[in-house]
Amino acid sequence: MSTPDFGKVAVLMGGASAEREISLLSGTGVLHALRSKGVDAHAFDPAERELWTLKTEGFSRCFIALHGRFGEDGTIQGALELMGIPYTGSGVMASSMAMNKVMTKRLWSAEGLPTPRSCVLGPDQRSAADLQRVLDTLGLPLIVKPPHEGSSIGITKVTQAEQLAPALALAAQYEPEVLCEEFIVGDEVTCPVMGSGADATALPVVRIQAPDGAYDYQNKYFTDAVSYRCPSGLPATEEAQIARIVLAAYRALGCRGWGRADLMVRASDRKPFLLEMNTSPGMTGHSLVPMSARAQGISYEDLCLRLLALTALDASHPPRRSA
Repeated sequence: MSTPDFGKVAVLMGGASAEREISLLSGTGVLHALRSKGVDAHAFDPAERELWTLKTEGFSRCFIALHGRFGEDGTIQGALELMGIPYTGSGVMASSMAMNKVMTKRLWSAEGLPTPRSCVLGPDQRSAADLQRVLDTLGLPLIVKPPHEGSSIGITKVTQAEQLAPALALAAQYEPEVLCEEFIVGDEVTCPVMGSGADATALPVVRIQAPDGAYDYQNKYFTDAVSYRCPSGLPATEEAQIARIVLAAYRALGCRGWGRADLMVRASDRKPFLLEMNTSPGMTGHSLVPMSARAQGISYEDLCLRLLALTALDASHPPRRSA
């Protein structure tokens, strides 16, 4: 089967976020995969080139391999909308919502979807009384994280009360507002999604087994200490329940193209809890969407091609009126 003519394709990678290093790894993998399929693909780093040159240099569409801020938070999507260049992944609103873990949890809670209990502390809420309120509400252990970062950046698992203040200080290095979240004891899983609306489908669940539960930045990308199970080994009923919840979460946010939800399955009652939705998931050698796709018989190269075929814009662009 011949590869469709996608025109000149920019693989957006790098960028200015704290996840730049991982984005470069993802983008390089995507670039090589698309070229191996005969796509006229080119690397494009928005941190090093003016974004408007995408338009002046005649790019037909973009594969977004950017992670974190200015890549999956709706900003790059808004710029591409203005230029009329279709792109992979979710649109402006869904990207912006999903990037903000606080807003995502509020939306999911309003939709009746399970997500761990949480508290949000602003920059002026660091008193002993504020910290005690968090401990009284969530108990120990708990998780502290910056709401807009990914790849486990700035996250701390707090197991003792005296660890809370340093954990807040670490997260606050990335942004002033900090999210404190109930820690769910159980299996860590992830479930990718492809497609849009009623046509969106869940890919196989991946179960993550990290040493001492430390699925952190280093173990995610630079060691082989983490084991991944796909097929997950979970009962079919559990996997089906996870897929249903993930699809509902994906659609509630208005996501399109592709995404990946991270969850915890509570050991005591096997109830799944949504942690976050990634709208521009990693595509590195350790990444989970390619792993899940491979379990369904989709190679890395074919996955990249399928995602490129799902490029879209939020709005139609009528022809310009003549003066």
